[in-house]
Amino acid sequence: MTQSPAIPLPPPKERRRLREAASLTRAQLASRVGVTSETVRGWETGRSTPRGRKGEKYAKLLGSLGDEAGATPGQDGTADSADSDDPGPAPGAVLSRRAARARHQTAAPDRKRPAAKDRGRGPVTVPDRSRTPVPHGHRVILTERPRTTPPRRPDDAIAALTPDQAFDALYAFCAPALVRQTYLLTGRRELARESVERAFQIAWQRWPEVARDRDPAGWVRAMAYECALSPWHRFRPRYRHPEPPPPDAFDRALMDSLLKLPPSYRRTLVLYDGVGLGLPETAAETEASTRAAVNRLAHAREAVAERLPELADPETLHWRLVELASVERLRAAKPSVVRKGGERRARCWTRAAIAFTIALIGTTALTVRTAPTHYEPPVPEGETVEGVPPRMAPGPLSESERELRAKLRKEEQRGPDRLLPQPW
Repeated sequence: MTQSPAIPLPPPKERRRLREAASLTRAQLASRVGVTSETVRGWETGRSTPRGRKGEKYAKLLGSLGDEAGATPGQDGTADSADSDDPGPAPGAVLSRRAARARHQTAAPDRKRPAAKDRGRGPVTVPDRSRTPVPHGHRVILTERPRTTPPRRPDDAIAALTPDQAFDALYAFCAPALVRQTYLLTGRRELARESVERAFQIAWQRWPEVARDRDPAGWVRAMAYECALSPWHRFRPRYRHPEPPPPDAFDRALMDSLLKLPPSYRRTLVLYDGVGLGLPETAAETEASTRAAVNRLAHAREAVAERLPELADPETLHWRLVELASVERLRAAKPSVVRKGGERRARCWTRAAIAFTIALIGTTALTVRTAPTHYEPPVPEGETVEGVPPRMAPGPLSESERELRAKLRKEEQRGPDRLLPQPW
C-alpha cells in the first residue's frame, strides 16, 4: 500500500491571510472546497492537515487566491487613478473590513447571474449596481463610501487608536446610515435611534471582541437590527400607537408595504435592495441559507410589487428605499453620549445585581438561623368519643370518711412497718 505524496501548501497563517485578503469567510471557503467551516478552521490553525482530493482542491484554491492577491495592487491602482475625484475613506474606515473590493469579489458572482430560480415563484433578478449611475438629487446614505486605500488589519487599527477614538470613529462612520436602515425596518423614528444607540452600547461593553472582528460594522448592524425587530416593543406604552407617516402618499404606501412584510422578509429586502449586500452576505447576516434568502427576497418583492406595481424593477425599488430613508431627518446622538450612557447602564445593572445577591444571601442566612433543627410531629386533631359518662364533682365527706382521712394522714407521718386490715 503506497502513501500519497504530501500536498504543497503554505503555512497555516499564510492560508488564513490569503483567505482574508480575498474577503472570504470560512463558510464561503468551505462551501467551495466541499467541507465544513470547522475543517477549514483546523487547517488554518494547523491542528489538521488537508489530505486527499479535498486537500488538492484546497491547495488549488489557495494558489488561485494567491495569484489574485498578486494581481490586486495593479487593479486597485488603476481604479484609484480613475476615481481620484471620489471622497476619501471615512474616519472609521480603519475598523471596517467590508470594502468595495470585498463586495465586488463576494457579491459580483451572484449579481452576474441573470436569475435565481425560486420554488415556483418565478425568477429573482439580481441587477449589477456597481456600474449603475446615481440619479440626480439622490445620495447613497444606506451604504458605506468606497475605499481608495486598502483596508487595514484590526490589530493595526487598535495600535493606532485608543479604544475611545476607535469607537467614536466607528460610530461616526456607521450610525447615520444605521438609523435610516432601522427606520425602514420599524417605521418609527425614535425606535430607530434607540435601537442604534443600544447596539453601540452593547458594542462598547464588548469592545475587545468587536474591535478584533473582521467586520465591526456588520457586527453592529446585526445587533441594531435585532434590537429594532425585538417583539417586546409591542408591550411598551410609548410604542403602542403608530407614529405620523411620511408626508408623501407614495412614501406612505411603500412604508405600509414594508411594515406588512414578516420581519425576516423585511430584513432581507432592506439588506439586499437597500444596503446592497450580496446574497451570501445577506444569508449569513440573517442566519439563513442562500436558498432561503432567495425565497424571502422573492416573496418580499412580490408583496411590494403587488401593492406598488411601479416598484417591480429591483433597481427602482432600491432607489425608492434610498429616497424614503433620506426624506426623514434622522440624526444619531453624539458618540460620547452613547458611550457614557452605556457605561452608566452597565453600572446600574451591576449595582442591581450586587444588591440582589446581598438580599438573597441575607434571606438565606435568616432562613437557616430561624429554621427548626429537628423534626416536630404535628399535634393531631381531637376526636369526639361517645359513651363516656361526664366527670362528676366530689360531694362533701361523711364523718367516717373524715376519720379515715385523718387516720391515713397520721400514719403516713409516723410510717408503721406494716399496715394490717382493721377488724370491723
